[in-house]
Amino acid sequence: MQLAQQRSVLRQVGTQNRQHGSRVVAPQRPAVRTTRLTVANTAAPEISTQLSSSSTDLDEVRQSLAARLASSDVVMQPISIPGVPDDYHPSQGWRPLPHHLSKQEIWQRIRQEAKADADAEPTLASFLYSSILGHSSFEKSLNFILANKLASPTLYSTQLVKIIEDCFKEEPSIVEAALADMQACFDRDPACDKYTQCLLYFKGFQAIQCHRIAHHLWGKGRKMLAVALQSRISEAFHVDIHPAATFGRGILLDHATGVVVGETAVVGDNVSMLHHVTLGGSGTGKGIRHPTIGHGVLLGAGVSVLGNVTVGCGAKVGAGSVVVSDLPCHSVAVGVPARIVKQGSRSEPCQTMDQIEDFILDYVI
Repeated sequence: MQLAQQRSVLRQVGTQNRQHGSRVVAPQRPAVRTTRLTVANTAAPEISTQLSSSSTDLDEVRQSLAARLASSDVVMQPISIPGVPDDYHPSQGWRPLPHHLSKQEIWQRIRQEAKADADAEPTLASFLYSSILGHSSFEKSLNFILANKLASPTLYSTQLVKIIEDCFKEEPSIVEAALADMQACFDRDPACDKYTQCLLYFKGFQAIQCHRIAHHLWGKGRKMLAVALQSRISEAFHVDIHPAATFGRGILLDHATGVVVGETAVVGDNVSMLHHVTLGGSGTGKGIRHPTIGHGVLLGAGVSVLGNVTVGCGAKVGAGSVVVSDLPCHSVAVGVPARIVKQGSRSEPCQTMDQIEDFILDYVI
């Protein structure tokens, strides 16, 4: 019953966010737990009429979720990472950490890395200047990179630059989310040695930032343009995310090829997913038919989560699994269909990115 109540709160907020282009996470990021609504398709129209873009409403929801989290029986193991507070848990939502850089600090670091790369590899000097060194801010550089990635013979980069610039101005939290995603990539992906790698070359990062633009446009009622961008994102990155799908902050799409996310899906903060993950729908109804993924979840390569189900905060799903029913918070599941092999896990899988631990069951010969 508690899970159903939790699911009810966030799904209503997710519906509101999609209609107003707002983000899952407010500027103040207290510890929260992702939730979802369990309703029949016939109830969806009634829910969709509840319109509110007030940050106060969102804060009240998060306070309610934080209270439920405090009463949870799940005990989480403190994470010993230099510069990371012992009381921080990714499954409680995104928040800046002491070792995270400010926007200006990240931008200065990116420029320093670009200059060093241009000196070391003159062939890339022109590319690095046009993408990074020729711009005065992080958002202008990001805008230029995304516009050129999405451009086509009939959709010009100059048009896209203006569209993205307007989106950044109308919703500054898009840039904040991009910085959180970049920091997540730097923290969790051992192959990411520099911020410039993430900004310039990691298509998972670029794809999710393009989706945030499409999601904003969808929420503003510019649905045909949002769908056009979705199509270009799919062609450019091999990542297909419906513009109505809602994402939190600190998202890592590792490798990203083949990731598919459906229209009514909700993805919380600090989620890590690998290539060929599908958050798919079930049925032909117009109601909620896609999954909700809680904060701090790790979805291994090739995982499919199908239908109106919830993967609880801090859960881990093994590569190739098919999830068709709810998974509790801090559980470990694997198989087709996925079955729970461990509950009450004390680890934070999205942080460790360990895709082997807990899947091997104890046995006696």
